[in-house]
Amino acid sequence: MKYLLATALISSLATPIFAQTCGGSFSSFLSGVKQEAVAKGHSPASVDSFLAKARMDPKVISADRAQGVFKLDFTDFAKRVISANRMAKGKSNRQKYASVFNRIQSTFGVDPAVMLAFWALETDYGAVQGDFNTLNALLTLSHDCRRPELFRPQIFAALTLFERGDFSPAKTTGAWAGEIGMVQMLPKDIIERGVDGDGDGHVSLKTSAADALMSGANVISHHGWRPNEPWMVEVTVPQSLDWENTGLHTSRSVADWAAAGVKARGVKMPDGGLQASLLLPQGRKGPAFLALPNFKVYLEWNQSLVYVTTAAYFATRLAGAPRFNEGNPEPGLSDGQMKSLQKKLKSRGYDVGKVDGILGAKTRDAVRQEQIRLGLPADAWPTRTLLSKL
Repeated sequence: MKYLLATALISSLATPIFAQTCGGSFSSFLSGVKQEAVAKGHSPASVDSFLAKARMDPKVISADRAQGVFKLDFTDFAKRVISANRMAKGKSNRQKYASVFNRIQSTFGVDPAVMLAFWALETDYGAVQGDFNTLNALLTLSHDCRRPELFRPQIFAALTLFERGDFSPAKTTGAWAGEIGMVQMLPKDIIERGVDGDGDGHVSLKTSAADALMSGANVISHHGWRPNEPWMVEVTVPQSLDWENTGLHTSRSVADWAAAGVKARGVKMPDGGLQASLLLPQGRKGPAFLALPNFKVYLEWNQSLVYVTTAAYFATRLAGAPRFNEGNPEPGLSDGQMKSLQKKLKSRGYDVGKVDGILGAKTRDAVRQEQIRLGLPADAWPTRTLLSKL
């Protein structure tokens, strides 16, 4: 899911510009959606039926603006979402759906543990799929001018699913951001990557685990998953390491990392010829992982580094790795301190995106560059010492 800011009109379409593409009155916006749908080849009767009870949902905007969970650090987030119960359910579901996971492994080369971890984190193995009306969520987020270019195409994809008999404007529900089913896929992804895993002629991500898991694996494969390769391994690192070369911006061979004193913890070191980045989600004194090429696919699924690191780590646990070593990381910043840091970085010319208190990729990169400038260990972990020096 790529959330990009944009307010430009959709001017590249061969069809005319349809009213405003975001903002303004909702009725005018909806009228434009109807016109565009018809211009795309959908029948007016189908469009009218699809949008008959459409409305804005203010709760969707509230949910969009309140993603506070991503302000947690990796350790706190992982502890919150990886429970003994989820571990146990993961093992039982692996046995229950063994034939499906075998097909996933043979077809896509995706380890069952990878799909189990996504399944658990997205919907608690299908138990909590969201109760937002999907059509209203998509319309609301398309009307909102924060990122309409992401959500507007999803409206027409949902319309196509409706015409196929696979979407109900009144009854289809899911996450606030419009994702549907056990592994939370947007309508366009369902059309392009959905798989009928149980052979009933429909892609039913809400009710069929086989459909959901096969479809999710197809999405992962599409984003470049390298079949039957590892994705992440926990490691220990020497404190004499050159911290400037850590982070996802730097890649070295596993053999080079091993020569520098990096060692796998609790499992075997990956093949020495594979490229890997040394990921330190809470700095040089916290947990450490080698992120292998398949880890980049996680960032196509979700752009929160905390989320994807947790998902990748959870998958290693389900595959047999031990619980990670928390280490003794330096205390992170409070929400207010993080916003203050982002403001200071912006004043120095760095592009950190929105001042939101979230330690995203741009903020991490700016932190690393300032650590280098100030002669601090460049591990991209913002500390109170860095904040005070700025």
